[in-house]
Amino acid sequence: MSSAVSRSSVGAADPIAMTRRGLNARQAETVQRLVAAALDELRAAGYDGLTVRSVAARAGVAPATAYTYFSSKNHLVAEIFWRKLHERPRAEAGKAAALDRVIAVFADLTELLAGEPELCAAVTIALLGTDPDVRTLQLMIGREINARIGDALGASATAGIADALNLAWAGAFLQAGMGHAPVEKVGDRLAVVARLVLGGRS
Repeated sequence: MSSAVSRSSVGAADPIAMTRRGLNARQAETVQRLVAAALDELRAAGYDGLTVRSVAARAGVAPATAYTYFSSKNHLVAEIFWRKLHERPRAEAGKAAALDRVIAVFADLTELLAGEPELCAAVTIALLGTDPDVRTLQLMIGREINARIGDALGASATAGIADALNLAWAGAFLQAGMGHAPVEKVGDRLAVVARLVLGGRS
């Protein structure tokens, strides 16, 4: 049986509830404004130009308030990526063969990265952060991707296959984020890996 974590163990709740338990409606709305402003600021200024203070200004929130919810710009970037990932529908639904489902997962993840190049570059840096808030999101993002791959594998899942595909994803993600490989080609490259790993499995 696969070592992949099932989606149910991550939870199907609103991403705000996943990372921001105990907020009232006003606080949750403030967090949402900060996340939206952070993405706009990231698109405009890139990772190097992004600061919690610049995000707070764009969101119309006091810097002290922003720091109440986000400890660093890495925390902000990681949460943006987590929400975008968590909100994406399962692209592999309806495909009969495990190989086709896995390829669909990789194609969808590639579409997410290619659609937000500034976020792709930024989250590669952000997820290397070591502060506790980033670490929590690292784990949540990893479990979500692990679950998507594991669910796509279905009966074809073994610990070795799941690990190989997860490692392939991590390497391709890092290369794309660092600019060493075109992000648009990630899905095609991972499809080759999936065919090699799965062979004729259906």
